[in-house]
Amino acid sequence: MKNILNASVSRRGVLAGSLAGAGMLAMPSILRAQDKSLKVGVYGGYFKDSFDKNIFAEFTKATGIAIESVAEPTGEAWLVQLEQAAKAGQAPADVSMISQVSMLKGQSTELWTPLDMDKIKNASGLIDRFVNKYPDGRVAGIGAVAWYITLVTNTDVYKEAPTSWSALWDPANEDKLGLLALVSNSFLLEVTAKTYFGGTNALDTEEGILKAFEKLAEVKPNVRLWYRDEAQFEQALKSGEIPMGQYYHDVTGLAAADGNPVRSTFPKEGGIQDSGCWALSRASTKVEEAHIFIDYMCQPSIQATLSRKVGTAPTVKRELLDLTAEEFAAVSSDIEPITPRYDLYQTKSDWLNQKWTELIVG
Repeated sequence: MKNILNASVSRRGVLAGSLAGAGMLAMPSILRAQDKSLKVGVYGGYFKDSFDKNIFAEFTKATGIAIESVAEPTGEAWLVQLEQAAKAGQAPADVSMISQVSMLKGQSTELWTPLDMDKIKNASGLIDRFVNKYPDGRVAGIGAVAWYITLVTNTDVYKEAPTSWSALWDPANEDKLGLLALVSNSFLLEVTAKTYFGGTNALDTEEGILKAFEKLAEVKPNVRLWYRDEAQFEQALKSGEIPMGQYYHDVTGLAAADGNPVRSTFPKEGGIQDSGCWALSRASTKVEEAHIFIDYMCQPSIQATLSRKVGTAPTVKRELLDLTAEEFAAVSSDIEPITPRYDLYQTKSDWLNQKWTELIVG
């Protein structure tokens, strides 16, 4: 249990850029097979180990293509490395798992080789939002894995589960909340827009964003902790010291399975769904192998294996999966999710951070 829990932390730490760690390039694990090979970048630690053990070895057996897995460094450091290497005509990895904001930044420099969807037949089963496209419609990336941030509570303190994100604003919850500390990883503007302003398209204008900020500021009396350290909030949630907040659905489920008095709830407005994409560096010469790999990873059976072994939410449609209701609920939900407005964190990053500090956490 602890291993998977650590995996969730390292995986998301890499994406959010909130953790130091994952050596710049870990020792690659190489599987020899003919001359065909592919370097694949994935988040380090247990997450990479789990892919090596449960996914990559089986891929090589099925295709004869050897995988050299590479541990990606944190945050946008990997994007910078890929960019610099591509300018020199080199690819530290052919295919990498890339955060949504990094996907957009890489698009702006044409870092990603457009994918030929005729060669990725299994992509027909993907949920639409997991096909990442350039503005002109070329496909830049394909959804690799997803996960959820949900409304979590201590069951000793809250006998009944809350049903809406509006619980964060309830005066009865004064000084009881733990919320993520950054505008770009909490996605609380999106939660506010979905709960009070009809949806995240309310954030299309600066005026709309400021209205969401004003509404979100009303939450401040209820917040005990704005957390960067996931473990700190998790301990306080388990003990009941901070009995409500936002946290990762899969990790909360594991903590509950370990006997802790915690629950994860998908509010009626939806959980927050974040994800990573498979993308192909323009410097890679392994275009054929990359398409075979991405097609393989889109198979419902592989997505189900990832849900069971790595704790990620599937990127393919629910009806294609052989997950039991319990297995699916452990990692996902049928409620339409709140999808982060990644475009804003690319185009308005400095302004959003400034307003967040002024109005929310300052």
